[in-house]
Formats: sequence, structure tokens, C-alpha cells
Amino acid sequence: MDPEKPTIVLVHGAFADSSGFAAIIRRLVSDGHPVVAAPNPLRGLASDAAQVRALLQDVSGPIVLVGHSYGGAVISAAAAGNPHVRALVYLAAFVPEEGESAQSLVEKFPGSTIGESLKPVALADGQVDLYVDPRVFHPHFAGDVPAADAQVYAITQRPATGAALGEPATGVPAWHSIPCYHLISGADLIIPPMAQEFMARRTGGEIQVVEGASHMIFVSRPGATVALIEKAAQQ
Repeated sequence: MDPEKPTIVLVHGAFADSSGFAAIIRRLVSDGHPVVAAPNPLRGLASDAAQVRALLQDVSGPIVLVGHSYGGAVISAAAAGNPHVRALVYLAAFVPEEGESAQSLVEKFPGSTIGESLKPVALADGQVDLYVDPRVFHPHFAGDVPAADAQVYAITQRPATGAALGEPATGVPAWHSIPCYHLISGADLIIPPMAQEFMARRTGGEIQVVEGASHMIFVSRPGATVALIEKAAQQ
């Protein structure tokens, strides 16, 4: 493994876990990249970002930080002030400005099915865990993933709290000072493509739109995903 290559740190989003990164991990490792899949607790934006921030402190050398969906909000906070983060890569992701939440951004543009897709589970502390209803996971969340694979992802999904998705970002996000790369899923029914492009354009970063791609773009289009990550790694 080439020690000069930056470490790729992958941060999954809500209704997922790091197992979805399997195909791109295999390709990145084969290309000589050190890779870390960060656990994202999905409990609250500030606390989730703090956990990823702590993990980054243990990574030596340059870092390319990659976030999918809600993971984009997490990396925007976690990378702030870290001089080792060379680039931020957003995969069908939320890229909030200070004061914005995932919920407020997804409601900013039409086209999301998230409201009708979520299945709440009440927790003992009064909070609510949110899942994507397995009955609509394939058409709404992973439309271009084979049905059998989507069924597995639906079964193994990890919930996010309602509080996490509604928690506003605080502080100046890292995308104001770190180069950004955006992979936009052109057929996304969770974060509308218009919302993704709105967030991406204000960063001034590089934008690539993959027509026909679902919200699980990193699963269905691993080639495009790895190509953009490796381009960011050359930053």
C-alpha cells in the first residue's frame, strides 16, 4: 500500500451501515488506498460528528473524507479545523450551511418520497427511531439496485433518530475551506437532485451528475463513485 496516498474515510448515512461500501472498498484497496469505514451512530448531528472527528485524529497523514446522504452533514462538521483533510466527497449527500438540518434541506425542493417512506419506532427516552419501510425501500431508496440486494439492505438498515435528521448544523462547515467533490444521483427519490445541486453549487466544488442513479449511488454505480474519490485523492 502506497504510504503517500491519503486515507479514504467513508461515513455512511441514515438507513444504512458501512457494509454498503463493500464494492468501493474493494476497488480502493486494490488501487493501493488505505481505507477506514467510520461508524456513524445516527443519534444526533453534533454527537455523530464528534465521534467521526475523534476517529480522524487517529488517522496519520492526509485524509479524503467521504459522506453519503446524512453522512454528508456529519463530515461537514467533523472535518472543520482538521488540517489533514485534503478533500470532501459528497455522495448523494446533505451539505448543510450553519443553521440548516437534513430535514429542512429535503423539504426545500419537491420530489422526495422520504416523508411517506419512514416508519417510526418509539424509544423509551421519548425519542423516535426512523426506518425506511422495507416495503418501499427498493423503489424509493434503491431503485437501480437489484431487488434481492435491496431487500438485504432494507433488512440490515440502521435507523436514525428523528432528532438527528432535524438537528441544525452549528459552526462554520468544513466545505467553506476544503475542496469539495459531489456525486449527484439523477433519479434520487430521497434527496431530490435539485436539492443536491443547490447544495453542491454553493460549495464551488466539482459536480458530477449520474443520470438514472438512485439514492444508493455508491452501491449501484461503484465505478463512478471510486473515480470521483480517486480524483479527490489527487487534490
